[in-house]
Amino acid sequence: MLTIELTTETSQLISKEQAWHYKILPKELTNGVLSVYIDENQGNEIIEELEIITGYNVNAHKCNADIVLQALIKYYRRENQQENSNAKKASDYTGSSDNFVVDLINDAKKLGSSDIHIEIYEEKCRVRLRIDGLLVERYKLGKNEYPSFINKIKIMSNLDISERRLPQDGRIFFQSEAGNKFDIRVSVLPTLHGEKVVMRLLSNDATHIDINQLGFNEFDLANYLEGVKRPNGILLISGPTGSGKTTTLYATLKLLNKESRNILTIEDPIEYTLEGINQVQLKDNIGLTFAAALKTFLRQDPDVIMLGEIRDAETASMAIRAALTGHLVLSTIHTNSAWGTISRLIDMGVPPFLVANTLNTSVAQRLLRKLCPFCKEEHPFDEKLYPRQFTPFRKIHKHYLPKGCDECHYTGYKGRKAVYEIIPIDSELAVNIKNANFDVANLLKERKVKNLAENAFDMFEAGETSFDEIYSLLFNF
Repeated sequence: MLTIELTTETSQLISKEQAWHYKILPKELTNGVLSVYIDENQGNEIIEELEIITGYNVNAHKCNADIVLQALIKYYRRENQQENSNAKKASDYTGSSDNFVVDLINDAKKLGSSDIHIEIYEEKCRVRLRIDGLLVERYKLGKNEYPSFINKIKIMSNLDISERRLPQDGRIFFQSEAGNKFDIRVSVLPTLHGEKVVMRLLSNDATHIDINQLGFNEFDLANYLEGVKRPNGILLISGPTGSGKTTTLYATLKLLNKESRNILTIEDPIEYTLEGINQVQLKDNIGLTFAAALKTFLRQDPDVIMLGEIRDAETASMAIRAALTGHLVLSTIHTNSAWGTISRLIDMGVPPFLVANTLNTSVAQRLLRKLCPFCKEEHPFDEKLYPRQFTPFRKIHKHYLPKGCDECHYTGYKGRKAVYEIIPIDSELAVNIKNANFDVANLLKERKVKNLAENAFDMFEAGETSFDEIYSLLFNF
């Protein structure tokens, strides 16, 4: 069956609203003639309308209605089929548009994007959105207007528009078209051809976060909640940027958030807000660091302390001190596995006996895209696909591949799910940590602790995700 493929430049020739209203897709623009694919059920009278609206002569190529609909869903993704906003057409998204940044942020929010990347190269400028963990090119921009566009973002972020040689960080307090208020973290980086901007959309509302919906299996959730219920000690979550660590922490804080508890957090940035929790924004430029905030926290009669991240030896030392004095400390750290957290703390200068006495639970997590349940296709599985060093946990005869349909905007995936590795630190494991004995594979197996590779494999075997999604985790086995 014929499929319609559009480039980013081509898709910007008409707006999303025009595409859906007239059931058309742009093919090319040559010598003032706009060629479009059009739903075969549409009458010829709309050609005249299109010529008036676009300002071009229009050449129509009639196509099967299903093919046109599939391409519309793929290239002009909408929040829902009833969406009818007054957004500008994509070709108006240039630095000369006064509402460029506002329109762009609203568009990203509707699509569920976590980050907006604005980049300049020698010959072109582009905007990419991170959706379900992957970057998708959304717009091409005019290079001449790029500097003024960057300046608009800087003004909104309270940054210095005259400084183009050094990196800058700012923040935008934004209210969307739907009336939702949220924060945007802005990072500006000087590159070879100009300044690159990344805007992180922070979802302030934590009321929808439910620990039972994150991806824990029953056994891991029981182990995790046992660590959360302890009155003191450190609970650490490890993983790369964008692996959902903060979301897991806030789901935990929701459980702990009782009138009888004093909960303090120090974060950079504050990604969610929760009523009943005292949240502090890190400000390195005035000396409000993680370590400095922790010292003050200990004088604030806390029950639970949440640190955004343990980055250095001083912060690690203060976190240990807080745990030793009878507080429950929650934080994140960058390591590849749950057990790797122990050696990372020791490398930071924390003595092994202090790690053994304070660490109560170590967690590693990753996010995997889920296959769309409406269109995933079953296929025989070839074991030659496994990495060379990997031995499968069980024999797999079939697996599912992404296909693409209306429900998933023809990506083949719909949403993401976390996979976890949970290690509760008991007395026997604590003795091994104290003695700097890190070969504990057999002990973990006895405790039925599944690593990231095993839990990802379970998700793959159940048909929830694809082999491509779990492939990188199989190297960690």
